[in-house]
Amino acid sequence: MNSTSTAASRAYSDDRNQTGPSNILERIRDFSPARDPLDRPDPLLEDEEWSEDEEMFINFSLLSNLAVLLRDKVPRGTHVKGSIPYPRAFTGRDIVSAIQGQIQRELVQNHAGSTNDRRAALQVARSLQSQLFFYEVEWGSRELQDGVEDVYMFLDDEEGASSAPEREELPTGVVTVLTSCYSPMCDEGIPCYSSRCPRKGYDSTLLPQVTTTSTSSGREEWVQTVPAHIIESLDEMEISRQTIIHKIISKEEQYIQDLDIVDTVFIKALRMENPPVLPRGELDEFIEEVFYNILDLRECNKRLLEVLYVRQREESPVIKRIGDIFLDVATEFRLAYPDYIGHHPIAEKRMRDELDNNPKFRLFIEKCSRKQSARPGERRLDLKHFLNRPVEHLQKYPVLLDAVISETTRKNPDREFLLEASTSISNLQNIAQLRTFQSAMGKGSTTWHSLVPSNELRSISSGEQTRQSVIFELIKGEMEYVKDLENIENMYIRPLREAEPPIVPRDRLPQFIYDVFHNYNDLYSYHLRLVEKFHEIQREEHPRIRSITAPIFDAALNFREAYMEYIPNYPIAEYRIDDEKAKNPVFRAFLDECNRHPDARRLDMKNFINRPIPRLLRYELLLKSILEQTHTTHEDSSSIPQVIEVIKALGKDTEPGVASAKQKVELWKYNSNLVFRTGETIDMDLLNEQRSLIHTGKLLRQPEGGLNSGWSELFVMLFDNYLVLTKAKEKDGVIKYHVTRRPIPLDLLSLVNFTDPSVQRGAGMLRNLRTGSERAADTVSIAASSRSAPVSSRNAEDSRSVYPFTIHHTGRLGGRCVLYAESATARQEWKQKLDEALGLRKVVQESNKVFEIETLSIDTFLIPSMSTAPNSPAWSDGTMFTGKVTCSVPFNTPDGRGLVAIGCAEGVWIGFRHDSRSMRRVLHLKMVTQCAILEDFGLFLVLADKALFAYHIEALVPTNPNSVNTPQTPQKLNGSKDVQFFSVGTFHGRTLLVYMRKRGTDSVFRVVEPVIDKINEKPKASGGLFPKFGRSSKAEWFRDYREFFLPCDAYDLVFLKAKIAILCTKGFEIMDMAELSTVTIPQRDDARLAYIAKRCETARPLSMFRHTDDEFLLCYDEFGIFVNKHGTPSRSFGTIEWEGTAERVALHAPYILLFDPRFIEVRHLDTGRLAQIIPGKDVRCIWDGRGVDSSLAVTPAEGSEENMVQEPRVHAVMSITEPVTQPNGRPLRGTAQHVFELVPTIPLYLPGSLASPTTGTYFPRTFSPPRSPSLRPTTSYRS
Repeated sequence: MNSTSTAASRAYSDDRNQTGPSNILERIRDFSPARDPLDRPDPLLEDEEWSEDEEMFINFSLLSNLAVLLRDKVPRGTHVKGSIPYPRAFTGRDIVSAIQGQIQRELVQNHAGSTNDRRAALQVARSLQSQLFFYEVEWGSRELQDGVEDVYMFLDDEEGASSAPEREELPTGVVTVLTSCYSPMCDEGIPCYSSRCPRKGYDSTLLPQVTTTSTSSGREEWVQTVPAHIIESLDEMEISRQTIIHKIISKEEQYIQDLDIVDTVFIKALRMENPPVLPRGELDEFIEEVFYNILDLRECNKRLLEVLYVRQREESPVIKRIGDIFLDVATEFRLAYPDYIGHHPIAEKRMRDELDNNPKFRLFIEKCSRKQSARPGERRLDLKHFLNRPVEHLQKYPVLLDAVISETTRKNPDREFLLEASTSISNLQNIAQLRTFQSAMGKGSTTWHSLVPSNELRSISSGEQTRQSVIFELIKGEMEYVKDLENIENMYIRPLREAEPPIVPRDRLPQFIYDVFHNYNDLYSYHLRLVEKFHEIQREEHPRIRSITAPIFDAALNFREAYMEYIPNYPIAEYRIDDEKAKNPVFRAFLDECNRHPDARRLDMKNFINRPIPRLLRYELLLKSILEQTHTTHEDSSSIPQVIEVIKALGKDTEPGVASAKQKVELWKYNSNLVFRTGETIDMDLLNEQRSLIHTGKLLRQPEGGLNSGWSELFVMLFDNYLVLTKAKEKDGVIKYHVTRRPIPLDLLSLVNFTDPSVQRGAGMLRNLRTGSERAADTVSIAASSRSAPVSSRNAEDSRSVYPFTIHHTGRLGGRCVLYAESATARQEWKQKLDEALGLRKVVQESNKVFEIETLSIDTFLIPSMSTAPNSPAWSDGTMFTGKVTCSVPFNTPDGRGLVAIGCAEGVWIGFRHDSRSMRRVLHLKMVTQCAILEDFGLFLVLADKALFAYHIEALVPTNPNSVNTPQTPQKLNGSKDVQFFSVGTFHGRTLLVYMRKRGTDSVFRVVEPVIDKINEKPKASGGLFPKFGRSSKAEWFRDYREFFLPCDAYDLVFLKAKIAILCTKGFEIMDMAELSTVTIPQRDDARLAYIAKRCETARPLSMFRHTDDEFLLCYDEFGIFVNKHGTPSRSFGTIEWEGTAERVALHAPYILLFDPRFIEVRHLDTGRLAQIIPGKDVRCIWDGRGVDSSLAVTPAEGSEENMVQEPRVHAVMSITEPVTQPNGRPLRGTAQHVFELVPTIPLYLPGSLASPTTGTYFPRTFSPPRSPSLRPTTSYRS
């Protein structure tokens, strides 16, 4: 024997003869299989030393080829059998693993095999053994197994040789399962037509069945396997000891067989079942949750059994030591068994739920159980039994080891190992008990004392026991809290999302879930990590945990922002739940069902979403209890107060948010309970996230009949945008607030008087006039307001003194309003809150206004003031009064200058936009009322004193030297007939001019079309010295297109896409000019629309705008109404009531602008909601955006504020109340008129990436005239 072999043998022998604890892990690894079946490496990466050139010449189906490769691949070493060491030997597991390493690539690539199937390798090994390529060292006749029970050597592997000699004769034979396909058409990787093609998978019937070697399990059987002379040499105690040891090995074999059944009969079958019994997406999750790491347990016990087999092989027939094996395997068990046992209750619950709810799974388990029981000698056991096997088996180890100890003499060195092993495995039970508690996530009545062994408990002081109990309570409470947060997803969110039909309508469901559960998932993530940290500390330090302050401190700092967001949302969540329950019976039934859920503990949804709030308070209480039981020298004595301070600060910091949320909920409740008068609905935008409730309270109002006519008690709500006067009435336990007068926008509210002395109420006392239910409603409404009048107000009521104050509503239905407070304090509080609301509204509107005023002219157009008498010096000092401005239109000259034409009583002025000093009168006409530009034809149209003229723009604003040839004389279009109004637009691609004349009670419309050739034609010389009066020598610029009439008064005409709309006393007449047929809208035949029909008959139509392809907004002077393309009202809320009496309306999508002499009212076209009020005096619209592209007034208002056209589309004028100074410093005499355009404000957040060089310009292309150069510095983006 060479030195290397001798050293190896000696080292092995010395290791075997050690009497103290040894490193058995190394031994386990030595005897472990070459490759763990659970560790599935890529077969293409194994055996990397092979080169592709070598593999080209290998035929894996020939036994001789495999034999040549195998000699150097089988790992050899010194193995012991029957106490005899054999150098350069190997086990059956070694040879099978070596062969598997050579052929597995071939199996995968060309035979559709699995890298885990070792049966082909076992067949090759048996074939090589049968031809004496290697032999069993004791020349036993037992068939080779894939195990470590037997030891083998190569026949010609001489001891001490540096390399094995060449064999004269190699084993021969063909391995059928590794042969190639006989078909020449079979390509690599693609199965061919042959039913026996290897690429379709080898025939498993040709492979050997793997059997597990079993030792004798009974006393008599073991005795019968041992020679009689050996039995006679042993005493009775040793015979009993050996019998128990062999019984342990037998039970281990049976246990592994049971775990194999779990794998083959249940897990693999569950994956291969077709059709699947569980959805494919849930299958892996289910297997992981139910079977957990049971296959890891199998591998642990397989390694244990192999080591036992090796020890049995080495020391047979009498095994001297097994304690060292079990002591070492206890360490490996510690990593696997507690996890499995702790997870076992969850696995059982999941399987039970699936059995109860899934009949397919129930039938599958029944079929698997029958299949398992059909095996010879097998009892019929269900899956629950097999899943419980690891728990039972771990509990048997201490019992069996104690039995071995009882039969082991005190002098036997194995006794020490057995005692330590029994103690170590018994301790695993306590660890498993802790893991079970952790897996239960707070369920059950487990206490700290129940998890501590009694002998260890006696060594802990009572104070420390109390401290550990509180720590345990905190950890358990945290687990319960995390479980409740998890149940929010399982019990509520997922069922709501998956319900069919939906419980909450699909369009509202995402917002509902967000409002109710908000960012609960953030809290769940933070606290789940905290629980995991607690569990880690428990596993390391239980039962005496030193401190948990650090993880709590870290969590408190991290989850602060999440709680700052979640807690203030609770009032909103509570309101959403109550609101949905009140109006959705399906949701109400769903909540009742959830309350019966086993995990709900009879708690409702509100309790679950409220859990985070008391949890913060619970931390504070438990930490204080821990601090009380902590010694002053302990680190917790200084760190716990810091944690408590952080948590207290968090609770305090959430209070303002909670108060704000409660106020918002209160606002929403008022909104849902407001009741408007029939036919009147005001969208006050109360559900806007930015809306706030400033003040509520009781006020009194005296009817017009006087004091003796009784008093009305009002419940008044002051929002940040409206003041609402209501009467509170209770019905069926719900308080409804009936609006007594139109809500007052704060933009139109002014405070008049708050200093009048108190007055006495008359005999008609309120309590004598109201019914009992009304008094109760008022009492509840007053109590609902946290800012109602204090106790002193009740004393004021007893004294019957009331304190008046006066407000004014600037609007169509407004005027002065006197209200009475019950005390001077209440009145002062109302004044303070009203001032606060008005100031806040002014700031907010200034920051969020939709349109800004940009001046076109401020000192050019003057009208005499009321104090200017006919003989006043103003008439003789050179002051030119222009009269009222009536119209304007912007346009571009051919050379690109942006100009504006403004018409008034004394003519037409033209100048640069935004430069008042550039204004010059170009037409001396009287009573100009309307003007327009036909830029494509170079014409300027003006209606003056009911005469319609057309001028060449070049004649008014010359742009090139050839302008002298431009006709200077205008053409009068209407002859001798008076024109009331005209309108310009496009119709089927043609530019048309329509003007209306009166003929009796009829409105006669004449449609003409400009002729470009005639317009550009040079003027001809006249036929004589004195041409006939009224005759023109040049061609007519317009030709007749059509003429029609309506038997009523008409006010305006707008062009639609394919038709025209005539605004008249009948309403809106929609006319097809091709057939001259008309339809009146809105439709008034439906009896349900009688109220709307009556309003439409008495109102004056102003304009109509297309909202969508199928919907229009009809604007009257007092209201608006949406209709469909058939003219039928399309929205349920009826009309949109204007605040003022509109004299004109304009569109700048997506907003409409209504002009009352006192203000401009800006409303959103989509909703009709009030967006802005622009106050003024004698306000008038002078250009509504119509021109050549007149369809702008009726095109759909697509998009939103972010992509609205930024160029001005509306001009207006208002009188200036303050004195205006002339350039020479002298004040202007008379009243100046401020002519301006309304410019959209730039959105705060522009869409798209402004930094990207590929992003197109944000502002849409427009056809409005460009800005002319300003004579003064400007920072406007339009300059």
